[in-house]
Amino acid sequence: MTDPKPDQDGDVPHQPSAADGLAEGGVASRRQLLMGGAVAASTIVSIRPALANTAASVLNCTIPVPDQGRAGNYIAPNGQVVPPGTPGAFPGTGRSYTGEQVKQALRGRPLPGTSYDQNQAYLNYIRRLQSGTSGFTCYASLQMPR
Repeated sequence: MTDPKPDQDGDVPHQPSAADGLAEGGVASRRQLLMGGAVAASTIVSIRPALANTAASVLNCTIPVPDQGRAGNYIAPNGQVVPPGTPGAFPGTGRSYTGEQVKQALRGRPLPGTSYDQNQAYLNYIRRLQSGTSGFTCYASLQMPR
């Protein structure tokens, strides 16, 4: 190996050596590779609990039927919010359903305390939720694949 020549400022550029963890020619040493693997493994370990917490919070979020701004109104079979007393419509529940309850209902189980027709109307209401409506974020997060 030849000695490095000083640059214009008179500084001698640093050459990688075995002390830097680099083998001859700038190839990563075994020690560097092992340290990089340890960092990657610890990153995976720290991300998994975060994803588990996210999944748990999605199942515990709530969806009111209907939202507070339209409380007292009825839910039509197609899921639209209609004035109280509308024929064929169901009174709002006055309660919220958890993400887990909605997820199960979307798979065929009834929402707690509902008849078959009420359940269908409430699920249609939930499916029609739009951005800015209470419960929309919860419903949208149930739709995301894990």
